[in-house]
Amino acid sequence: MICKPHIVIFPFMAQGHTIPLLDLSKKLSSRSLKVTIITTPSNSSSIRSYTSQYSNIHIREISFPHIHELPHGCENTSQLQSLDQLLLFLCATKKLQAPFEETLEDLSKHQDPPTCVISDSFLGWTNESCRAFGVSRLVFHGMGAFAMAVKKSLSINHNHKCVKSDTEPLDVKGVRLRFEVRKKDLPNSLRQMDSCLSQFFVEAEKSDLGSSGVIVNSFSELEKDHIASLESLYGNGTKAWCVGPLFLHDEMEGERTTQNGQASLGKWTSWLNQHEQENSVIYVAFGSQADLSESQLDELAYGLELSDMDYIWVVRSNSNWEPPSDIVSEGKKGLVLKEWVEQKCVLAHRAVGGFLSHCGWNSVLESLSMGVPILAWPMQNEQHLNARFLVEEIKVGVQVPTVSREEGKVVRREVICEAVKELMGDGSGKRAREKAIELGKYAKRAVRVGGSSYKCMDELIHQLSH
Repeated sequence: MICKPHIVIFPFMAQGHTIPLLDLSKKLSSRSLKVTIITTPSNSSSIRSYTSQYSNIHIREISFPHIHELPHGCENTSQLQSLDQLLLFLCATKKLQAPFEETLEDLSKHQDPPTCVISDSFLGWTNESCRAFGVSRLVFHGMGAFAMAVKKSLSINHNHKCVKSDTEPLDVKGVRLRFEVRKKDLPNSLRQMDSCLSQFFVEAEKSDLGSSGVIVNSFSELEKDHIASLESLYGNGTKAWCVGPLFLHDEMEGERTTQNGQASLGKWTSWLNQHEQENSVIYVAFGSQADLSESQLDELAYGLELSDMDYIWVVRSNSNWEPPSDIVSEGKKGLVLKEWVEQKCVLAHRAVGGFLSHCGWNSVLESLSMGVPILAWPMQNEQHLNARFLVEEIKVGVQVPTVSREEGKVVRREVICEAVKELMGDGSGKRAREKAIELGKYAKRAVRVGGSSYKCMDELIHQLSH
């Protein structure tokens, strides 16, 4: 029997997790599917704004529990005062299970009950709820297939537990490796197995294995081998639906631009438009979660200046840091911004030729899709795995040397200067740029009609319709 699917989407309350699922919602909606997004009151306004042009996307609100130790009204990780509060926030989301099930029950009474639920991997308990209602659950991870496969393998086989040295190679069963993965490359959830935070993620990984499928924000031309590994590790015929880059589904104009269509995006637009030479500016940003110390921000500022390269730098710090007095914040060489910018538009500008990045997966996809190579400065989560994958496997980047997991260690300005020069120069940086441009063409082709991700989306919708 063929029916028009009704997809329920439940994002985790963090920008990097939510935006890709909203992009997926819009794509499903554009294929005439009904989508219901479940979220909490303070997150709903931004979600409504992001999806307002799609009449068959609906929002259902459920109340976020009050936790005394969290900031008043906190319903998103962006509202946490420090990452020390992350575990409290994660545990609070478990208390959403009852209102989530009440919403499922209410939706099930309607003429078009939910066909499936797509929920974030951090909300592992949704798998149990979906089984109780007889609804398939597809899990979404906010990371690429390679990092996902490594995490899944080690969570199942525990081969990292017997390794004492941070530099000793790991046996990652079921994953085809083209470089050695070491313990220091792993996220803290695997490195610090005895912590409560680690136990939360172990529990979520176990819930994962019962999912009906996996939504992967990537494209097969980038991670084909690792997608196969991921499916094998899940077992039971679980399909990994590779439908990314999801942001490109809504950005089909995503060609490299100058000023057209960007007049209202901010002062960075006019600043970049003054640069006639292509690939002459390096963009610097570390996502919404990373928080560099003031001493590290100073060293980065001086390192960028020493490189003699033009740069645009988005600073997100909890401190009131300002560039050192002998560095002009908006001059000939550099533009330092503290406000939010549309990152994919910056990367799409012809003048931008490199991205100094924390290697969060959303940033990786945006950079590669625009053909921009990456200067890798990983900081947390799976970012160290992403950096190794970028630099050593697909060779679209350069690693900042001396980056350490040791808290408080500062990367010196001279190191930063040389790394910037390497990425923006004619040697390894040029080769990385050529490979990034090639992958950018594959990424855009993947989401167009007949492309690999477009076909995968077709297959997913076909399966959900039967």
